[in-house]
Amino acid sequence: MTVRTEPGTNRVLLVVILGLITTIGPLSLDMYLPALPEIARDLEVSAAEVQLSLTSCLVGMAVGQLLFGPLSDRWGRRRPVILGLAAYAVLSFLIALAPSAPVLTGLRFLQGLAGGAGVVVARAVVRDVSSGAAAAKLFSSLTLVFGLAPIAAPSLGSLVLGLTSWHGVFVALGVIAVLLTVLVAVGLPETLPQQRRSSGGLGTIARTARALFTDRIFLGYALAQSFTFAALFAYISGSSFVLQDGYGLSPTTYSLLFGVNAVGLIILSQANNLLLNRWSLRRLMFLGLGVQSTAGVLALAGAVAGNLMILAAGLFLLVGAIAIIQPNTAALALDRYPERAGAAAALLGGVQSVIASAAAPLAGLGDPGQGVPMSIVILGFAAAALLSVVISGFGQLRPGRPAWLPRGPRPPR
Repeated sequence: MTVRTEPGTNRVLLVVILGLITTIGPLSLDMYLPALPEIARDLEVSAAEVQLSLTSCLVGMAVGQLLFGPLSDRWGRRRPVILGLAAYAVLSFLIALAPSAPVLTGLRFLQGLAGGAGVVVARAVVRDVSSGAAAAKLFSSLTLVFGLAPIAAPSLGSLVLGLTSWHGVFVALGVIAVLLTVLVAVGLPETLPQQRRSSGGLGTIARTARALFTDRIFLGYALAQSFTFAALFAYISGSSFVLQDGYGLSPTTYSLLFGVNAVGLIILSQANNLLLNRWSLRRLMFLGLGVQSTAGVLALAGAVAGNLMILAAGLFLLVGAIAIIQPNTAALALDRYPERAGAAAALLGGVQSVIASAAAPLAGLGDPGQGVPMSIVILGFAAAALLSVVISGFGQLRPGRPAWLPRGPRPPR
């Protein structure tokens, strides 16, 4: 299958713009990671209370995707993402003034809600212009841009912390959102023509949601992707305390290690792109799930032994597995609902964010120490992702098309 673009659309520019607006997610979560210990000291709260702001942001992103996804099916793709990015910028500036942990947590929820627009619309646009293996390749290309965010975000956060306090990190996020708003307004084409938009109201949205929730195969893809991201988020939320406090790494060294893992994600995302020429989407998905489970075992072994090298190797494999799992599960799931790509992307991202939101408080239970609690959570979610494949049965070779959809191309086999 080939990528379809509207006349006059520059595919490279489209990939760059979609990749950049998708980075709102990792920027929101990763950029202030080096500042978490400082925020806890400044607001005089525990590490778990500060980590709650990560959870609230993720929950906000889940709600935002569920809101903006169906809206993008009705309004088109441009208007919701521009509205969301503008609101994100304003909320980022307000967070910089947060006087307490509860205010920080509440504003982070709203910030995540606004940021959810960019995440869900980017996925819907990919499905608008491609399908099947071509969509998976486009998702892999986005990961090349998306993968730069985890490299840059903690380093940028450390740079800001070297110049000012943690408040400046959120000022920087606000400035980035303003620039992205302008870029989208100028450069993002409308990929959902008027004749393909949903004209129904809340009833239509409810029927679409019900069909999605009762599609066992779609939910299987969603759960695999969600548990995978939850394992990653356990690392994201717990690693700053484990590596800086438990192993004595400086914020700069921690950021460099974080960046090395992101480089692995970029390399494997492009390897996934090449492997798609020979392997099926499902086979690659199973490969990624196996690698992630192995990473969880390795990380736990390193944490129990107090060996930073083994722990770091497990974390490297954990991040790299994302590059194989995420593009293929997203393509498989969205290919089942081309007529409601926004709603399908919303449920896919919403379930992912809700499940991942449990990872931060779980990883924060007890003394972070040398990473045993964090590694147990990582392994648990990795095993759940693999188990969801077995239980749901979506590994079958010939999954059926939902009966309520009109006739058209079947999902790739």
